[in-house]
Amino acid sequence: MLNFKTTLTATTAALALGAGALFANPYAEYEGTTLVVNFPAHPHYNAAIKVLPEFTKQTGIEVEVDQLPYLKMRERQTLELAQDEGEYDLIAYVVFSKADYVFADQLENLAKYFMDPKLADPAYDADDLIDGYVQNIGVAGGTKGYLPGPTGSLFGIPFGSETSVLAYRKDVFEKHGLPEPETYDQMLDAACKIPELEDGMGGMASRAASGHQASHAFLLHLAPLGGRVFDEAWNPIINNAAGVEAATALKTIVDCGPEGSLAFGPSEAANAFSNGDAAMFLDSIAFMPGFEDPERSKVVGKVGYAMHPMGVRRGSQTGGFGIGIPKNAENKEAAFLLAQWLTSRQGDLMVAMNGGNPSRFSTYQDAGLNEKYPFSATFGEALKYADPDWRPIIPVWGKINADIGTTMSKVLTEGLDIQEALDSVAERTRAVMDDAGYYTWQ
Repeated sequence: MLNFKTTLTATTAALALGAGALFANPYAEYEGTTLVVNFPAHPHYNAAIKVLPEFTKQTGIEVEVDQLPYLKMRERQTLELAQDEGEYDLIAYVVFSKADYVFADQLENLAKYFMDPKLADPAYDADDLIDGYVQNIGVAGGTKGYLPGPTGSLFGIPFGSETSVLAYRKDVFEKHGLPEPETYDQMLDAACKIPELEDGMGGMASRAASGHQASHAFLLHLAPLGGRVFDEAWNPIINNAAGVEAATALKTIVDCGPEGSLAFGPSEAANAFSNGDAAMFLDSIAFMPGFEDPERSKVVGKVGYAMHPMGVRRGSQTGGFGIGIPKNAENKEAAFLLAQWLTSRQGDLMVAMNGGNPSRFSTYQDAGLNEKYPFSATFGEALKYADPDWRPIIPVWGKINADIGTTMSKVLTEGLDIQEALDSVAERTRAVMDDAGYYTWQ
């Protein structure tokens, strides 16, 4: 039996141990480390860069940022990740790069870091991360090879992830008695009515430039209109009735759009809307804060925000960026601490308050964020319908995506018959999939 003295000694020891844990600094071992990170030139990462000094202040870990245009970033990463020793400790990657990097064994599986009690913050609250973003951006190896499932693992954390919402000119719609577009029929009707009603104004600003941008724009409509690129057996079905309807919708939007639409990427489309040259913009939430910035926008206070319109179903995009640790990184543990800090409740809210895209449900519910950006409530509602499978994230997607984009550009610029165009894409896609081994088990 323990006597009072023994019990008191044990209690004192326990309190001392608890105090030690309370005042431990999990960052102390890495103080003075300089991390080199690769971020895209993108509104979310511009916001993230603003909060990095706070990370250094709290942790003593310095961060050096190599910021590149996101399409050029992929080219640089492809070269860098193939080296024995890489320059980057942490990278932001575009969602469709996930499959390539995981398949090439170039990203760290994050399980061991989240298992390490010296690294994993018990207050991180992973359940608060937006499910669709985690599925789309972070998980590989599960269902279809790129979605969650019993065999899946986490290779990245959503950071700068996006869904699609509709921005529209409230003043213009009210002036002409047009309803807020709830459906595709309403949206497409307004897209071609507005140029007739407002001199010099296009209906909707959209991506359309040849290659990735035209493909992205087409796929943006394919999912809500009931389509997919493949069926469950990897047979291309992009050329079915839903595919034709999606391509027709895109052509209608571009034909009724503002001047120069055929060359638009996302930034050009967003600029056209913020300059007052278009009445609608259907794309990523990443661009919406800019419409309320008086230094960049002529439409401040005139914009309404709505969910991605209803087709056969609601199916807003999921995409954007995640952050991961390269296999050849020099400072992997410190890089994990940075990734964890940026995507924590504290970090996510700080970035969002600077104009970034939240990755957490709690951030969208924050009163301060909603006061600063009133449209955040709409974004949070849209996430209920975000579709993590709106495009396939497989290793051969780059080749297929480029083909879709080039072919869709010919539909938009040369009047190529839509059914003929999509039939040719489906045929070439089947050949790519066959060469890659997707029909081996059939």
